[in-house]
Amino acid sequence: MRFGPRRARVCGKRYYGGVQPAPDLRQIVRHIYEAALRSVDPEAAVLRFLRREGDLLRLADRTYQLSSFRRIVLVGFGKAGVPMAKAVEQIFGDRLDQGLIIVKYGHGGQLKKTLVVEAGHPEPDEAGRAGAEELLSLLDRTVSSQDLLIVLLSGGGSALAPAPVSGVSLDDKKRTTSLLLRCGATIHEMNCVRKHLSRIKGGRLLDHAHGATVLALMLSDVVGDDMSTVASGATVPDPTTFRDALDILSAYRLESELPATVWRYLERGAAGDPHAPETLKPGSVASRHIQNVIVGSNFLGLRAAAEKSRELGFAPLILSSSIEGNTADIAKMHVALAQEVLKTGHPLARPCCLISGGETTVKVTGSGKGGRNQEFVLCCAKETAGWPEDRILFASLGSDGTDGPTDAAGALADPRSKSRGDELGLSLDDHLARNDSYNFFNPLADLIRTGPTRTNVMDFRFVLIG
Repeated sequence: MRFGPRRARVCGKRYYGGVQPAPDLRQIVRHIYEAALRSVDPEAAVLRFLRREGDLLRLADRTYQLSSFRRIVLVGFGKAGVPMAKAVEQIFGDRLDQGLIIVKYGHGGQLKKTLVVEAGHPEPDEAGRAGAEELLSLLDRTVSSQDLLIVLLSGGGSALAPAPVSGVSLDDKKRTTSLLLRCGATIHEMNCVRKHLSRIKGGRLLDHAHGATVLALMLSDVVGDDMSTVASGATVPDPTTFRDALDILSAYRLESELPATVWRYLERGAAGDPHAPETLKPGSVASRHIQNVIVGSNFLGLRAAAEKSRELGFAPLILSSSIEGNTADIAKMHVALAQEVLKTGHPLARPCCLISGGETTVKVTGSGKGGRNQEFVLCCAKETAGWPEDRILFASLGSDGTDGPTDAAGALADPRSKSRGDELGLSLDDHLARNDSYNFFNPLADLIRTGPTRTNVMDFRFVLIG
């Protein structure tokens, strides 16, 4: 690519006319997604919104006088729990009495006054159930209307703090969660069902707050930053009903596969059984003692990625932070946009970076290994196989550093990915049919591995066009 007399800036270096050295797109996209991850650091996010000045505490647009509270207690669940709790401990110091948070295995850390429990995700496990019971016991023993309760919620919280309703076992909930995951249910649909099988979610954590003033800080991992969906809305009034949960399960034809205890409990709730109480509803007394605030989101990460792209010489375009739907369809849409850039220079001229966020879904039909980000990139590789243009790169990763049940956050692909796989005896179509994206990209050294990021604001996708 040749530049005219104007000055160009690429990869932090300046070139004045002449031929610009071809940039390494894989290295460039790494700089871009690392900038996105830094911008959604949970500790920094909490410190931006929650501030203390002597006896005054400010959260967003509200102020609280700390001397009016007998004690301050911290609880939370989600992958970003440790860095969020670290910020809270820094703010309150010795004024914080005690705390307990539940995080994903491998996402733990040492805190001064807060007990850290590690548990299973995406499926709940016994450690999470025990942690949830301990959390509820802590609240029931220590919290009253004279206290301040800080609640930290982030992605993964729904699975990490399972507190099944009476008559429904943890195994029943695990089976239900697994069925919903495999059939491609959206996060909103899964959370609706999980809320109505939980003693914590759907605002029911407030049943154990005993009138305390509750400040809930959330790192959003849901499309549209719907607070009632982050960690299944443990502190947020829930607009969904038992009937909604039954309709979702019916729509996916799961009645015959569900544990009988789950279906019976949901039917009892829909019929108004007082022993199967509804979730917290808007306007309730408990909802008047809570301030819910989103402190970090996907769009913040996309904006940071756009700034880094521009710094590296690539014109950025943020498509949306709220993209959801079938992964293969979303991949085709991104490929179509890339093709338009290559053919017409619209919606922007190259070099450029198309950026999007959100959370797609995959209906798993094969027995392979992978996740929605790796599958997205494999679909892009299939759609662009054989393109003569080699100055294009597709990348997608989960902001939490984990894509499905793998050690990868996501993957990279370009129009040569299929032929590179052919050379190694890897059939792209076969791996796609078996939902085995991980084992396609691993031999190509095109998996993105970040390790646990201790944040979670859905996924980041990039189309880099040189």
